[in-house]
Amino acid sequence: MKYLTLFERRLRITTGLILACYITIHLSNHILGLVSLEAMENMRKFVTPFWRSWFGGLLIYGSLLTHFALALVSLYRRRTLSMPAWELAQLLLGLSIIPLLASHVASTWGARVLQGYDINYEFALTRILSNDWALSRQGLLLLVAWLHVVIGLHFFLRLFRWYRGWRPHFYPFAILIPLLVIMSMLRVGSELGIWGQNATESSYVDQYWENFFAPSGINEIRLTKPAVKSASQQLADGILISFYALLLLTLAARAWRNSPRMRGGEVTVRHINGQVLSGLPGQTILEIVRYHSIPHASLCGGRGRCTTCRVRIGAGWSELEPPSALEKFALDRIGAAPNVRLACQTRPLKSIDITPLMPPDLDIDGEWHEGGVSGEEREVVALFVDLRDSSRFSEHHLPYDVVFILNRFFLEMSEALNASYGHYAQFEGDGLLALYGLNRGLNRGCADAIRGAIDMQARIDRLNRKLSNDLKDPLRIGIGIHCGQAIVGTMGPPTAPNYSAIGDCVNAAARLQTQSKALNAVIVVSAEVVRLAGADFSGFPSQQIMLRGKQQSVLAYHIGNPGDIAIEA
Repeated sequence: MKYLTLFERRLRITTGLILACYITIHLSNHILGLVSLEAMENMRKFVTPFWRSWFGGLLIYGSLLTHFALALVSLYRRRTLSMPAWELAQLLLGLSIIPLLASHVASTWGARVLQGYDINYEFALTRILSNDWALSRQGLLLLVAWLHVVIGLHFFLRLFRWYRGWRPHFYPFAILIPLLVIMSMLRVGSELGIWGQNATESSYVDQYWENFFAPSGINEIRLTKPAVKSASQQLADGILISFYALLLLTLAARAWRNSPRMRGGEVTVRHINGQVLSGLPGQTILEIVRYHSIPHASLCGGRGRCTTCRVRIGAGWSELEPPSALEKFALDRIGAAPNVRLACQTRPLKSIDITPLMPPDLDIDGEWHEGGVSGEEREVVALFVDLRDSSRFSEHHLPYDVVFILNRFFLEMSEALNASYGHYAQFEGDGLLALYGLNRGLNRGCADAIRGAIDMQARIDRLNRKLSNDLKDPLRIGIGIHCGQAIVGTMGPPTAPNYSAIGDCVNAAARLQTQSKALNAVIVVSAEVVRLAGADFSGFPSQQIMLRGKQQSVLAYHIGNPGDIAIEA
């Protein structure tokens, strides 16, 4: 079941950004009260035509309804309410906005749409500032809405590298905007004379209401005050009833789904720490882990935007449903192996084993970067090639000449790899690691590696002839080839990750390459590679070679002239 789609995530982010933009502009308009009430009103008349157009109205009201609907859907999908504090705060703040906003929307938008009155700042602020309850509610709405925006923007932007450097510069804006709004309202209240009123609040507002709707006022349409109040109150009541009904319906649906009758059994998740976790079918791995109070990394809050919650699935991974488009999009960015899944998106239906791949205390300000080591265990062919006596070569040539020769060397090696289906995996000093068999299978990979080694020596011979006038001694190389199990995947520094491999077979290939010099050979290739390649190396010498750190030796052939090798193309 594909619960969260890539479109849905983008829709939630887009609607959230639209609402954040609207709130920021709206509060910025309020701040102009520090200048004057007239400045506020002039700015309102400038920006409201857009929001009142069909397009602007569709943006703001469509975003509000869509964002709220997606929040309810997310709440319904959660099998457990165990979540980090910031996620819980974001959820509660978001759900608190509509009850606090209902009366304000009813008295402004409702008066304009239902009765045709354009409520200006003078009227709206007089009504709010002269009523203690309305003032407290609007102040709470300001803090709740702004905190929701700030938290949402922070946890959306913190995955972007540029934001981490600019974040300290945003702190003053996050703190000053609500403070400036409060200071602005205090100044406007003084300008309107509200704070110095000796009359009761109700009589003052009644007088202002009558003046506002007088025939000589802004509007020519006559409507009694009780009728307007009744219509606004009915609209506010309708908003509140709809909100609480939808919220209670969502919570009731969650309770019904989680009832014993609807659970449909249990699933077991065996954690690498030895704990056996029980969960419900349909819960994500992240929800199951959090329910059992086990720390688990998830920088984006389980929204599929980062890959920090990823786990390697052991037993049972082949029986999982394929990744959704959202999960696949994230996993493809890091070149994850088939048995690596996002814990926030994977919903096991049967028992599985998991190994978290990121530290549980991962912090966005720490050493995390998208990427890291993420791979799969598979059989590959590793080929190490090294340029012999490069240190002595550097001593007899100018630095620019050394760079030129090395660049030509790596160019020839790269072209040999491309011609033999090899993959350049790693640069190391004056040598490189290549991988074979990634796409063509182990047997063909072994044959490709041998052909690649032959081609490398042929290219070195041609390069020596071209540079004969510039080289005191010809360039020589040593090559080691071995095959076996390795972890293959994306690894390396975050700024320059590469697709490489680590494992015993890679280390063995490096050791065989080291032995090539002592054996006076160009190629030292393990007998296992030769066997899998289907080649006949009976005419070449072979011997058991002990590898450092290993108790067992490796049978290998050593070839002085690669041109003598006969292998089918």
